[in-house]
Amino acid sequence: MTDQLDMNRIPEHIAIIMDGNGRWATKRGKERSYGHQAGVEAIHRITSECCHLGVKYLTLYTFSTENWNRPTDEVTALMGLIITALEEELFMKNDVRLRVIGDFGRLPDDVQQKLSEVMEHTKNNKAMSMVLALSYSSRWELINTVRQIVSEVHDMEELPENILKNWRSGGLRAEDIDEDFINQHLQTSFMPDPDLLIRTGGELRISNFLLWQIAYTELYFCDTYWPDFDEECLHKAIIDFQSRQRRFGKTEAQVEREALSEKNNKK
Repeated sequence: MTDQLDMNRIPEHIAIIMDGNGRWATKRGKERSYGHQAGVEAIHRITSECCHLGVKYLTLYTFSTENWNRPTDEVTALMGLIITALEEELFMKNDVRLRVIGDFGRLPDDVQQKLSEVMEHTKNNKAMSMVLALSYSSRWELINTVRQIVSEVHDMEELPENILKNWRSGGLRAEDIDEDFINQHLQTSFMPDPDLLIRTGGELRISNFLLWQIAYTELYFCDTYWPDFDEECLHKAIIDFQSRQRRFGKTEAQVEREALSEKNNKK
């Protein structure tokens, strides 16, 4: 389906809810862990293809805060799989930088160490950033953001009185809290909001993922289980994305006039 892609309109940021690993394995009479292992292979091929297409950010919902409630043996297997899945060849071959969002400190020590090593080794890679959402949920992120802002204000109040006097006259005011201010305090502050969110596995929900960031993201749901999601599936999702008009609250006529004006300016 590559010939149907408009290479000038590739999404800058794709986010994926990788669902269906367990059900994929169960249908084959295998343990759920078998499905998670197959899911890693899907991560490798989709990462490589996103790089090939020119995607700049790929955010993968890898493990949610709610997933800690799964059976202990499955959580342990998933944590171990994260370590074995982080093959540096994948990142270095494709010039990919690894980033992580989520409650990093809640992860096992060996997982934190492996993630830190790969992030350090890939920090200068430029082609694309792969962002793993680990021990992440959007509500957790928003709570964490509010706590961070309150903590910053509290720290300011501990300043010496002569400095505090100056801060009070020009410090944080209610009117300073706007979208940009919130964005700067989110875990995702280093990247743009997703253009396209894909969910595999047939479920039609967001599952507490990037709720603030997907306000104007195009949503794409498919029945394909994540281990079966391949390059053609990715192309199909992007083609569907490219068929839509992104209006961001404007009218269709406004968007068309702006597109025509932009086209004329490029001539």
